[in-house]
Amino acid sequence: MLNKIMTLVASLLIIAWVSPKIIEAENTMEIAYPEFFPFFSKNEEKGVTGFFYEIITEALDHRMGIRTTWTEMPWKRCQEQVYSGRYDAMITVPTKERRLYCDTHPDPFYLKELKVFTYLGHPGLDRINAVKTMADIKAGGFSVITYSGNGWHDKNISSLGIPTLETSLVPNVWKMLAAKRGDLVIEWPVGAAANINISGVAGKIIETDVSIESMPFHLLISKKSKFNSILFKFNDVIKTMFSDGTMQRILSAYD
Repeated sequence: MLNKIMTLVASLLIIAWVSPKIIEAENTMEIAYPEFFPFFSKNEEKGVTGFFYEIITEALDHRMGIRTTWTEMPWKRCQEQVYSGRYDAMITVPTKERRLYCDTHPDPFYLKELKVFTYLGHPGLDRINAVKTMADIKAGGFSVITYSGNGWHDKNISSLGIPTLETSLVPNVWKMLAAKRGDLVIEWPVGAAANINISGVAGKIIETDVSIESMPFHLLISKKSKFNSILFKFNDVIKTMFSDGTMQRILSAYD
């Protein structure tokens, strides 16, 4: 009899210990992200940093009570993991292809201006500076370097037949450009500056005045995730963060 009572007590203690962990796991959104400072970056002391990380955790963790966990991986794999449903979400541009396997909210929380970069001493710099559209890039016979899984590039550059060179890691884009393996990189200046420095090629890259487009960034949640229902609430929270000054405070820290 005593053994049965002890077994029952032990079982109840295990249930009491495990149950909160199960509840916590059920309320945890797993987000896949690539190393791309200052959007996201892994810091040995602080864990994940970056202004996309701060925006999303402010909205989800602090204002909506949804715990997030973040796992760094190459960008192409991020998309594969969300497509399969093994991860709940990623932060990117909601392209037509991604909308097939993800849901998102109506309004972007960030617009990323895309500018044209080239290498120092490019013989066609005057022609590059005259570029106004993607069609001009093709007409000029220029090649573009990008990272694997860049959906915007696939839609707007590769689809036009513009020669493309790819690498799986974002910092390597700049190493390839500095080595003159391609003519151009089309990227956001703030993120470009950080990765150019990381790559050790500062002084070998030129940022032109050519602006191509602005990319709208959203939280994308896998159609296989249980968190799809939070997206309209998330949209409202993001609007509030703009109106109460939170968004400007976060972004100004990365200027």
